[in-house]
Amino acid sequence: MASTQLIKSRIRSVRNTRQITKAMQLVAASKMRKVQEAAGQTRYFSQTARELLTRLRQLVDIKQYALYSTRPVQARLTILITSDRGLAGAYNSNVLKQYLNTLKADKASGVKNYTIAIGRKGSSIATRLEDVELVGAYHDFPMSPGANELQPIVTAAVQMFTEQTVDAVDIIYTEFKSAVVQQAKTLKLLPAGFEETDVTEQIRLAVFEPSEEAVLENATLRLLEAQLLQALLESFASEESMRMLAMKNATDNANELVDDLTLVFNNARQAAITQELAEITGGAEAMSE
Repeated sequence: MASTQLIKSRIRSVRNTRQITKAMQLVAASKMRKVQEAAGQTRYFSQTARELLTRLRQLVDIKQYALYSTRPVQARLTILITSDRGLAGAYNSNVLKQYLNTLKADKASGVKNYTIAIGRKGSSIATRLEDVELVGAYHDFPMSPGANELQPIVTAAVQMFTEQTVDAVDIIYTEFKSAVVQQAKTLKLLPAGFEETDVTEQIRLAVFEPSEEAVLENATLRLLEAQLLQALLESFASEESMRMLAMKNATDNANELVDDLTLVFNNARQAAITQELAEITGGAEAMSE
């Protein structure tokens, strides 16, 4: 009976774990839907922002504007977006692999790296790496960030770029493609408009008032914030999607384990009953003799 009691205890433990993973799956699914909707609503604006940056770069002599200045990359600022918590499948490992590959390529080229980490997982890795200077760490970032959360990061990036502390600013994040497909990507943030984007005819024919120069001066920072916001929303949606799938797999595994343990328990109980019957029969035959 000791073995059956042990099996029953394991079944209860797995069932309790299954309840937790199921609850986490439902919570992650709810969060994913909200962030997915937010990311979808801002995706068109983000794409238009990239087109505007590219178009303004084509129309204006950008040599006189610091944020559009291109120069050989001797130092890079990387804005790394990870999660604060685990249990999200390969979410953090994928984006950290992209980050480490970038660091490896920069080291081979003699490029110094500065990092701003959004999320505990990223800052934990960055602090342990040699030849990487962590200049900012942001934890418990809201899933619906506003200007108060975005401006300090954009301001720090712009300041380091204009002071020529760094020659490029990149965002490493996870692009949300669908509930089952997410991809770690690198987005070039500065120099502004450096990453050429196909410009629609609507943007090409647009008239900028009062002038292209005035729009460029006043809109560039807001457009950079839009790029960072979109990267954050894409990352948050990817995180919750991968966490939902990870918890679903854990729940399914728990169901299978409960079924297996139940079968083992039934077999053990049947064996115990058979043994008891054999002992009773044997005792009865001994008494009859």
